[in-house]
Amino acid sequence: MVSTEWVAEHGKDKGLRIIEVDVDPSAYDKGHIEGAVGWNWRKDLQDQVNRDIASKEALSNLLGTSGVTPDTAILLYGDNNNWFAAYAYWALKYYGHDKVQLIDGGRVKWEKEGRDYSTDIPSYPATDYNFHGSAKEDIRAYRDHVQSKLGKAGLVDVRSPKEYSGELLAPENLPQEGAQRGGHIPTAVSIPWGTAVNAEDGSFKTVEELKEIYGGKGIVPNKEVIAYCRIGERSAHTWFVLKELLGYPDVRNYDGSWTEWGSSIKAPIEK
Repeated sequence: MVSTEWVAEHGKDKGLRIIEVDVDPSAYDKGHIEGAVGWNWRKDLQDQVNRDIASKEALSNLLGTSGVTPDTAILLYGDNNNWFAAYAYWALKYYGHDKVQLIDGGRVKWEKEGRDYSTDIPSYPATDYNFHGSAKEDIRAYRDHVQSKLGKAGLVDVRSPKEYSGELLAPENLPQEGAQRGGHIPTAVSIPWGTAVNAEDGSFKTVEELKEIYGGKGIVPNKEVIAYCRIGERSAHTWFVLKELLGYPDVRNYDGSWTEWGSSIKAPIEK
């Protein structure tokens, strides 16, 4: 990670590209960190035909139009305590761009500190970006893999308690859509994503606090861990905590999450 203080001092350094990814894409147009490029998670990070993340080719083109090269250090941030910034981070890691960091606290912390925004839309010379190598499948989980790991891997449901119990199919501030049934994957423990951040500014809690939160629920580093939510962005946030902050060796994001599992034939659920 990098801090907001560091970004305020070094955000214009050569070799950096700041990118904002919001739950509400209109937030970028209202004001953003100076020089930041805005990505729309619906259009840029999701395949427009398949239920899937953007293809390697699509994300390569997006990076190219953002003026990014394989040597560019990407700094990601966004609203909702970096939900989709973390999702973009995970997608970039999945395809192989490792020079990427989150700005701790995202928009919440930047605004709380009274830092300036700009409404100028930056333009950078396009590059011919290409990922090298195969996708890192060891950080992604698919439905069949999850089903084969029931009772074996540590499953973390990072949604709200009402989603976990089946009372809601989506967060209370979002439409009730995306799955046929409510509930949670059997053996999954409920650790809402928000328990990992400080309420006052959206920054991550200390490593000691995070170890206690997850370890206290049996999510430990000596076994595989799979995180899921509704569509994969909140679970990417938890994946970041477990993989990047706590250093758990085997953590996967199940990006199909409840929109897939809750509508799948023969996928067991609990309430």
